[in-house]
Amino acid sequence: MQARAVDLLPVEYFHKVFTLPAKIAQIAYWNKKAVYGLLFKASAGTVMTIAADPKRMGAKVGMTSVLHTSCQRRVFDTTGSAMTHHPHIHMIVPGGGLSPKGARWVACKPGFFLHLRVLSRLFRRLFLDGLMALHRAGELAFFGDLEHLAGMDAFAAWLAPFHKSEWLVYAKPPFGSPEAVLTYLSRYTHRVAISNHRLVSADANTVTFRWKDYRVKNDNRQKVMHLPTHDFIRRFLIHVLPDGFHRIRH
Repeated sequence: MQARAVDLLPVEYFHKVFTLPAKIAQIAYWNKKAVYGLLFKASAGTVMTIAADPKRMGAKVGMTSVLHTSCQRRVFDTTGSAMTHHPHIHMIVPGGGLSPKGARWVACKPGFFLHLRVLSRLFRRLFLDGLMALHRAGELAFFGDLEHLAGMDAFAAWLAPFHKSEWLVYAKPPFGSPEAVLTYLSRYTHRVAISNHRLVSADANTVTFRWKDYRVKNDNRQKVMHLPTHDFIRRFLIHVLPDGFHRIRH
């Protein structure tokens, strides 16, 4: 975090989140390096392309992107395995960039970076095009219920509806100051699926841990769960990244 402090600019910073549809996220179970890498590339390419458009901002922008593979609230909740795998990119972007020739700073509108709907449409296209390219290159593997997608025609037919569906790109409130960016990074970027202080007990048969039920509206959210040890390990390993894979990129 100290190394990142020298990169901070005295401008407003924005927080964007790029999320994959749940069914497409299933492909990442067996293809983490390829799909997560594409998620980084497509989301960054989306922001840089639209920001460079003279009709939008006309600037070359930079960003810091962080990969989360789950909603921190739901890694070990009771809603089942479908909710435990939720890959998405948290992107932190300064409110402006360099002019095309690099001679001056181009600021965005105060409190507004780029239109979310425009970002969503381009992100959808870049990611789906990239996913097809990975398939053609033989870089995707399919197992279980997805095994039928190994054929190119079947995969293209399966992807077709996603070209028309709405993809979730949303904006969180802008950071209050450049220093708030570091606060966010230091708090969230190095989290694991579950922290040690939540563990109550563990043996060969059962793991017991504390969790918060966010469906409860009052203060009684704190609960205790007992999971078979093999299921706890399975849920945890979903979030283990491939060797050498960087989940924070600049």
